Amino acid sequence: MADKTLAAGQSFTAVLKETIRTNMRQYTMIAALLIIWVIFSSLTNGLFLTPRNLSNLFLQMVTIGIMTSSMVMVMVACHIDLSIGSLCGTLGACVAFMMVNMGLSPFIAIPITFVLGLCVGAWHGYWVAFRGVPGFIVTLASMIAFKGVTLLVTNGKTIGEFPPFFKSIGQGYIPRLFTSEDAAFHDLTLIIFAAALLAFLVSNIRRRNRRISNGFVVLPMSLEITKMAVVSAGIIAVCFILASWRGIPYAMIVLGCTVSIFIVITTKTPFGRHVYATGGNLEAAKLSGINTKKTLFTIFLLQGALVSIAAVVFTARLNAATVSAGTLFELDTIAACIIGGTSTTGGIGTVFGAIIGALVMSSLDNGMSLMNVPIMWQYMVKGAILLFAVWVDLAIRQK
Repeated sequence: MADKTLAAGQSFTAVLKETIRTNMRQYTMIAALLIIWVIFSSLTNGLFLTPRNLSNLFLQMVTIGIMTSSMVMVMVACHIDLSIGSLCGTLGACVAFMMVNMGLSPFIAIPITFVLGLCVGAWHGYWVAFRGVPGFIVTLASMIAFKGVTLLVTNGKTIGEFPPFFKSIGQGYIPRLFTSEDAAFHDLTLIIFAAALLAFLVSNIRRRNRRISNGFVVLPMSLEITKMAVVSAGIIAVCFILASWRGIPYAMIVLGCTVSIFIVITTKTPFGRHVYATGGNLEAAKLSGINTKKTLFTIFLLQGALVSIAAVVFTARLNAATVSAGTLFELDTIAACIIGGTSTTGGIGTVFGAIIGALVMSSLDNGMSLMNVPIMWQYMVKGAILLFAVWVDLAIRQK
């Protein structure tokens, strides 16, 4: 078995170099994230890396993180959705209007909002998949229209206050089991992350053994252990951050479930393979028997569904629906996908990478806010980073 861990003629150094080259995008963005954190920590006298601020940072990136999970598929399929910011604001206004103005329970208003998101996604998918209108144009039209819908629903005013259950979706944390509120660590958070760490180690070992038994080449054991140790250290670090403050926010559980589902969809299902095939070469996908129209329609349907979830979480966190809600969310989402390795020319991208990209964008927002950087400079920095990320993507593609 051990002999199968290296391909014929390959040395450990060769395998290491090949692994680094193959995963260069992921390693680069993770390194960039750590550098950003170190820089902001230095500039804020350590305030940036406190458990309280990092916990708030994770909570802030939830909305963008949810939307990037589906935006990856849209961009992999060679399209783009410019309406997600406006749609997020509109759906947030709708769920707020139903609860405050109509007196509906959150248990009724939230499902209705989800259905509205599906309807919008189906509308976009119809025009893109069955009428051949570029997604850029379809969603640009919706972006403009939804700004008007938001004004209509809110009547130009802020809508709030919401029921406690709804607010807890965006502001609440999981309860403690045995420890008191003034305890140093949140016990249920420690238990959840311990289970997650164990699940990661067991699944990684099983996957390695399965690949070896099937005759596939795997990493040398020393390199495999190093990789597992690094990922485990990351899990432990996040656990320490959250357990040292107030525990895991409910919003992060929503994000975790969403990301997990979409990672499975994009990597383990025929539909996920169809998405990449459609974006990689549309004509070849058609000739291979893939129903590209159905694939594109489903992509935009899922996009509408996830925007509705993001709208609920964001509105709950703010405890208000405003006219300006969702402004420039499309910039942060698209930038997160590109920074995370999603190609602007289609066919390449991962949900995990996009989440790292969302964390990078949220870190920039959080760090510059702690430094009291004026908002106009924040916009300039984020725009420059987006341009740089696109340039890097094109440069890598040309190589």
